[in-house]
Amino acid sequence: MRNWLFGLGGLAVALALPASAGAETFSLWVRSDGSTFMPKLVDAFNKSQGEHKAELQIVPVNELVQKYAVAAAGGTAPDALSLDLIYTPAFASAGQLEDITDLAQSLPYFSQLSKPHVAVGTWQGRIYGLPFSADASVLIWNKKLFREAGLDPEKGPTTWAEIRTDAEKVTALGGERKGFYFSGNCGGCNIFTFTPLIWASGGDIFADDGKRATLDTPQMREALGFYQGMVKDGLVPAGSQTDTGANFFAAFASGNIGITPSGSFAIGALNQQYPDLEYGVTYLPGKDGGVSSFAGGDNFVVSKGTQKKAGIKAFLDYAYSLDGQTLLARNGSLPVRADVATQALAGLDARYLTAVQAMAKGKTPYSTVFNDLINSANGPWITMLNRAFFGSPDDIEPAVREAQDAMQTIIDTAP
Repeated sequence: MRNWLFGLGGLAVALALPASAGAETFSLWVRSDGSTFMPKLVDAFNKSQGEHKAELQIVPVNELVQKYAVAAAGGTAPDALSLDLIYTPAFASAGQLEDITDLAQSLPYFSQLSKPHVAVGTWQGRIYGLPFSADASVLIWNKKLFREAGLDPEKGPTTWAEIRTDAEKVTALGGERKGFYFSGNCGGCNIFTFTPLIWASGGDIFADDGKRATLDTPQMREALGFYQGMVKDGLVPAGSQTDTGANFFAAFASGNIGITPSGSFAIGALNQQYPDLEYGVTYLPGKDGGVSSFAGGDNFVVSKGTQKKAGIKAFLDYAYSLDGQTLLARNGSLPVRADVATQALAGLDARYLTAVQAMAKGKTPYSTVFNDLINSANGPWITMLNRAFFGSPDDIEPAVREAQDAMQTIIDTAP
């Protein structure tokens, strides 16, 4: 039996959560996005010791938030949940999560945990979610197409102007080949890959802990104009306008796209499914340089009122151990603990290190009404993007102003 629990400097003694007198079996939910790594992690945890046991249930990704909300309201929530991190403020503010501030701050490596995850896991100064899995947005390019277009296949673009120039040269190859791709009708895809362009240029979309929308900025207008210009000049396939995310990965995997913003998940997926595709991974740049990333993934949250805290704490200890972080890294999630990330990624594709470094420079939007603002198919975010990306230059200004007003109204009228 591994002795990881006691190998962390007597961590068990220091934790503020009350220990159980006996073995505990606790229930744990995860969205289906984690169906590769979570069963393996749970199985490894259960085999690593004989005292506690995690019982895992995988929930379809599009059903988890609603299912958890209903279960929490009805008193049948699981003891713990691996939750898309953007929803942590909403469930915390609704009083459905356990305050785990003392647990979090007692971890000797707390300062090494992904700061964007911790930031979005905090509500009114208390911590309700801890980093669990991670996926960073990055920029990827097709080296074969770059070579054919006379570009340096080993050098990805570092500014918007370079993206534009490289995309023009790839598009000039003709046929089905296009320089750039994005899913134009997908709010979630674009909060993940388009917002970093704005962050890296000095802008943002929220301020004051999500209480104020800040779409109405020069950085937003310039970023919208940047994408619109590439669309108007034929550097982006026409199918981008109606893509709700179905081709977010598949378009680049076809081998006909020069550059696309994507996620670190693409590294494993391309390596496994398209081993002959030559590609590079770099940061999402600001207009004139600088970099940023959307720090995505899941936070680990504990349902309000659960009595299975000792078992849950033991599971977290395992997930944060080098063994746990290595297992996550080898099954599709970036490590969330910076001080062991390099060790956890040892022997894996070196492009994962770029993704880890991107995440360290990244952010996560903070809002208690994220779904209404960003993910809703008719929400202000995607309405603004679709109008501006595929309209005329005159559409950008009203698109931004209307989205700004609509977002602020939703924020101001939220419960």
